[in-house]
Amino acid sequence: MKTFSNYNRRKQFNNLTQEDWDVLVIGGGITGSGIALDAASRGMKTAVVEMQDYASGTSSRSTKLVHGGLRYLKQFEVKMVAEVGKEREIVYENGPHVTTPEYMMLPFHEGGNFGPYSTSLGLRVYDYLAGVKKKERRTMLSAKETIDREPLVKKEGLKGSGIYVEYKTDDARLTLEVMKKAVEHGASSLNYAKVKDFLYNKTGRVTGAVVEDTVSGETYQVNAKRVINAGGPWVDKLREIDGSKKGKTLQLTKGVHLVFDQSVFPLQQAVYFDTPDGRMIFAIPRGGKTYVGTTDTPYEEEIARPTMTTLDREYILEAIHMMFPSVKVTENDVESSWAGVRPLIREDGKDPSEISRKDEIFVSDSGLISMAGGKLTGYRKMAQTAVDLIRDQLAEEYGIRYSDSETKNMPISGGEVNGSEGFKTFKKERIEIGESLGLTAEKAEDLVDLYGKNVDTLYQLFKECKREAAAALIDRVVFAQLKMGLDYEAVYKPVDFFVRRTSALFFNIAYVHEHKQPVIEYMAKEMQWTEDQKKEYTQDLEKLLTEAVEPVQV
Repeated sequence: MKTFSNYNRRKQFNNLTQEDWDVLVIGGGITGSGIALDAASRGMKTAVVEMQDYASGTSSRSTKLVHGGLRYLKQFEVKMVAEVGKEREIVYENGPHVTTPEYMMLPFHEGGNFGPYSTSLGLRVYDYLAGVKKKERRTMLSAKETIDREPLVKKEGLKGSGIYVEYKTDDARLTLEVMKKAVEHGASSLNYAKVKDFLYNKTGRVTGAVVEDTVSGETYQVNAKRVINAGGPWVDKLREIDGSKKGKTLQLTKGVHLVFDQSVFPLQQAVYFDTPDGRMIFAIPRGGKTYVGTTDTPYEEEIARPTMTTLDREYILEAIHMMFPSVKVTENDVESSWAGVRPLIREDGKDPSEISRKDEIFVSDSGLISMAGGKLTGYRKMAQTAVDLIRDQLAEEYGIRYSDSETKNMPISGGEVNGSEGFKTFKKERIEIGESLGLTAEKAEDLVDLYGKNVDTLYQLFKECKREAAAALIDRVVFAQLKMGLDYEAVYKPVDFFVRRTSALFFNIAYVHEHKQPVIEYMAKEMQWTEDQKKEYTQDLEKLLTEAVEPVQV
């Protein structure tokens, strides 16, 4: 694996200033990461700056599904269903460790949004348009078969259900693996690097950006032939700096998810169901937990810190009690939660839940390219479209010729396992290796699913770290993962590790409470934080731990 760390930030920033980059990508979410990989793999000199951590915005706060586009069928967006379905398969094959099939139940009740005939027909059309594999095509169940498969579903008025396939993912890990592959292809990428202003030539053409290292406060000038704004919810903020926020703009909406332990919500089968107000939300089992969401409400507050409110929590609890009446969870059973902001392209007169997740490219008079809208599943195609535009512009202006996109059949970092079929064999072998190192089969499987091919590096760190882990008073597996994060995954702050590298704050909050102190002590020494930094970063983590369980009163 190629080193990807924050151990020498000043040198990395100085390197940024010494190149005339072909492309400067602003944003380290899934869109920016996809663009960076597409551009770097074509041979373009590519730099990426992310003002927070990779995937710290929308790309770690989704429903964690690589959707096949079923919801678009309801809106008669046939072309989008077909494209999204095909892209989902590409995402899966290129990163089978972070994307796996999840059979989803769509129950229908008397008076609900769906009936047996419409559901069967809709899912059949969906299977055809999305190119769903034969073994994963829809199955229709009777009411009895539905209850046998998931006993918690409401029995009153139940007519049956349809089973179709979605693909679950770890959205933050997916984003990170794409960025790591971009770095392998030569991209220079820095987190905690914020664009403060743009650079322009005498004709008003954008030629780069002024970037602040938010850790040191120092600023740097980064020159690039093309600048692409992939800031997600911040796209319009950057357009404002450029003076080009006009025409279409973003409409931000907030989505909240709640997490419960399986002991109080023992869901066996993922369920996609309608709510009392006619929306659709998911309930999904994952690693001994069940998470439910999402809400969809207009959002105009601080983009960087969306939080759960009491109204959000009440809405989801009400939906749970309606569809799973035997589940008596209350606000006291919420183990964790997350809130994310979706950047939709504003459509007058439409409710947020009806607005398309289509992506669009805006090119300002200065030449700033902005990629807006879109969704996780379509990141690769979005990136290809954006980099094709840059390729054509560079060819016309500079006579530089770059190839077509190569990402369709390119494994992301950790995905070099010969696709989904190859991953099955790889996984079995690596679990056995993990057991030979003293790990349980369950822990080894978790690590293989988290790191894919890169688990080999993790195992090597585990073998080497016994003495150092003991000295640091850190569990040996946790220590190996922390070293992995610091050396190869650009971890700088505790929240990077506990939220986006391990998802522990969402799905194993007790793990965070157990390990946070020794991890912080070790990171403070390794990253040479000042006492003020250590205090600030510790408070950041504590604040997230509090916000995960204590909603804002509304």
